[in-house]
Amino acid sequence: MRRRGFVFSVLAASAFPPISPAAGQTRLKVVASFSILGDMVREVGGERIELTVLVGPDQDAHAYQPTPADARAVAAARVLVVNGLGFEGWIDRLARSAPFRGSRVVASQGVADPLRMAQEAHEGQSTRRAQRPARAVPDPHCWQDLANGRLYVRNIAAGLSEADPANAAFYRERAAAYDQRLAALDIWVRQQIAIVPADKRKVITGHDAFGYFGRAYGVAFHAPTGISTDEEPSAREVAALIRLIRSERIKAIFIENMSNPRLVEQIARDAGGVVGPRLYVDALSRPGGPAGTYEAMFRHNVPALVAGMLRN
Repeated sequence: MRRRGFVFSVLAASAFPPISPAAGQTRLKVVASFSILGDMVREVGGERIELTVLVGPDQDAHAYQPTPADARAVAAARVLVVNGLGFEGWIDRLARSAPFRGSRVVASQGVADPLRMAQEAHEGQSTRRAQRPARAVPDPHCWQDLANGRLYVRNIAAGLSEADPANAAFYRERAAAYDQRLAALDIWVRQQIAIVPADKRKVITGHDAFGYFGRAYGVAFHAPTGISTDEEPSAREVAALIRLIRSERIKAIFIENMSNPRLVEQIARDAGGVVGPRLYVDALSRPGGPAGTYEAMFRHNVPALVAGMLRN
């Protein structure tokens, strides 16, 4: 993932007075790094929190450049919720420069057996591919397995409760209700994927973000780029993917809402395939869209994947 510079004003440190039942109208100030986490935090925190989401709907967290407004929000927050595992490569610099003096919740903490994936190596500011082998890094897209999503919810509830003990019971109650919905959604996903014969469970996507989904639900995903939408595959890698699509007769080819569709569209044309509807992987849709919440994201993606895999 490329390092990107960003400029924002450095803010003075601020005090964080404890929240007590007497401060009835005081809401816990929380910042979430990107839209999927933001939705989870909103489900747990409800009206007891004041939430700011840094990377909004249809935005690419891999390539995001923080703004002065982001720095001000982080400086004022009591809780900062991040994914972790290197997903937000810019978050530590933002937190230091803001500065952030609250508590940080790493939603992916405790994920069992994190996947590893190749990350392209870059040479400084050069736009050429580095002549060095890619290195293995943790795959941060854990939320694509609903079991991990449920872990995220537990971590968020624990973090909010620690920062705001007066409302801990409220957060735990909302988290428990949310967990039940995600457990039911996980069962539904497995039922839908089971419709597809095992030998047809093969999918092409824009970047390698469905590893946890594939491991949890028995689907093989392939992509022209790795961990980040910022990477550029070589002509050899693209040609190899086209050969794979033809030899394996892969019919499910998809673009993502927050990435440039041109490469996948070109691969589909060269392989004689058809591009399906947009999938939502690293960002939600805008409110009212097909994937405005974490739950709606699965309700949208799974039928699209199933239809693509069953295509003749």
